[in-house]
Amino acid sequence: MNRVSIRVLPILIFLLFNVSSSEDEEVKQSLVRFMDKLAAVTAKTDQSWGWNTTSDPCIHKWKGVSCDTQLRSVKKVVLDGLNLTGVLDIGSVCKASSLLVFSLVKNNVAGLISEEMGNCKRLTHLYLSGNQLSGHLPDSVKELSNLKRFDISSNNFSGKVPDLSRISRLITFYAQNNQLSGEIPKLDFSNLMQFNVSNNNFSGPLPDVKGRFSAESWSGNPELGGEFISKESPPSAAAPLSPRKSEDSSRRLLLIYFGYAVLGLIILLVVAFILISKKKLKEAEADVAKKGVNAYTSSTYDVSKITEHKSEYSASYEETRAAPLVVLRSPRAPGLRFEDLLRAPAELLGKGKHGSIYKVMLDNGSTTLAVKRVKDWGVTSQAFSRRMQRLHQTRHPNILRSLAFYSSKQEKLLVYEYQPNGSLSKLLHGSRNGQPFDWGSRINVAATVAEALAYMHEELSEDGIAHGNLKSENILFNNNMDPCVSEYGLMISHSENPSSNSHSNSFSLDPARIRTSFKADIYGFGVILLELVTGKPVQGDELELVEWVNSVVREEWTVEVFDKGLLLEGASEERLLILLQIALKCINPNPYERPNMDQVAVMINTLKDEEDKSSSYV
Repeated sequence: MNRVSIRVLPILIFLLFNVSSSEDEEVKQSLVRFMDKLAAVTAKTDQSWGWNTTSDPCIHKWKGVSCDTQLRSVKKVVLDGLNLTGVLDIGSVCKASSLLVFSLVKNNVAGLISEEMGNCKRLTHLYLSGNQLSGHLPDSVKELSNLKRFDISSNNFSGKVPDLSRISRLITFYAQNNQLSGEIPKLDFSNLMQFNVSNNNFSGPLPDVKGRFSAESWSGNPELGGEFISKESPPSAAAPLSPRKSEDSSRRLLLIYFGYAVLGLIILLVVAFILISKKKLKEAEADVAKKGVNAYTSSTYDVSKITEHKSEYSASYEETRAAPLVVLRSPRAPGLRFEDLLRAPAELLGKGKHGSIYKVMLDNGSTTLAVKRVKDWGVTSQAFSRRMQRLHQTRHPNILRSLAFYSSKQEKLLVYEYQPNGSLSKLLHGSRNGQPFDWGSRINVAATVAEALAYMHEELSEDGIAHGNLKSENILFNNNMDPCVSEYGLMISHSENPSSNSHSNSFSLDPARIRTSFKADIYGFGVILLELVTGKPVQGDELELVEWVNSVVREEWTVEVFDKGLLLEGASEERLLILLQIALKCINPNPYERPNMDQVAVMINTLKDEEDKSSSYV
């Protein structure tokens, strides 16, 4: 028993010693030295500040200091607006190697930024605005590769700014109201969201700011020139031209004027051609509107020859007697008949790889439907009918059900209730028509769609019916801006190579294919999550977006992935990262390592609950 006690005692002593102190003694002494130079009188007279060698910065909560959750290391030093009047000793504060945020905004601190600034390797936010700091910025600033926010505005800094183009994570650069000179610093303007160098002594050309910032960002620099600022050059005496030079000049001018004339004629011809083409197209569209849904029932429809297809229209109509429109439910259009669709005006909304979709107006526009037309789909009418009937039996408020369907050898038609507020793709990447789409709205869409898909996967697992073509264009919004998943079960999933153009057109109950089709849905949902967190569209196939995200994450530049609009609105980077991690699980190259849809729904709803709780405290 005594031997055990003797053995345990050193361990207990070690643990007690380890708990009693967070940062090591050298770091603590350096921080105290930093404060002594900054505000010696205040720190010594006000014991509540801490900042002394007899206390611990984390455990005793020194003023302005924040630590990690284990109270082991200093993460933030924020001393804004405390009327500090001492001298900045950046070398001492950078002894805290885990420091992420350092802020001295709106004080009266003097001094220089020394080369020891480069020791703050993990620093992400540096705020020094509103002080009396002076001197040159050290070259070591460019070694702060994790820096996101850099604000040295309203000081007395002078000299040239180091090349900061290698700090790829930088999104804020404020250096206005100083005495900085030389050329505007080299920055990665493609990622920068906030930029201001006004009221300095910068000179030389303006950099390419990618059209992201106005002239106010660099105004007050008299020696600055470039294509964005017009500077009047002082008149200079022109040297007299010799007769030969004058003659050459006249010839050049004549050639230039002749070139302009030819160019003007070409432009006139192009404009005339465009106007004539538009007129012909409008005439064709008007003809289409008169013929209504006949435009999408004729399998050989051609806009340029629409008036020649009356016989084909009749043949298509004759076929409907053998294969009538099957109405599943139609409270919006009671007694809906195929003839009604044929006569109704139709507007083409979109065309994809597997078919087209039309907006159809019945009863003089009082009823609006959406009709999906799928051509050349090698599945029997009986199999298609069974599938539509099974889908009709499976109901979820966020799954858009078909009202009716029609099936023939040449084509399939599905009738849906028209959703007026467009798709998720349009809301993310197109015109929002004043609709806000902030972080809270995005996480709500992700949670709602995940729950709906989890329900459908569970209910239809034995039938082997997955969505098959899940993408942001198929997430639609109703009158209340609630998301609805459209076209569920209409297609067999893409092959596991998303870039492949192959597409199976048979309803197979092969177990391997069924498992793969549900896992392909999860892949598609993962891509939708990537669109939500990055704000970037899927162009061509989804591989481009997936590979870009993976490459950025591999380089540990994860913050570069996120939609800058979300970061500007103050969305939690931590929760953005969690949703990104869920997306990466969903797009795992190995389909069998992807989570199930119900697991994804649980993860996203947990994240949504955290977001809701956080928002309620704001």
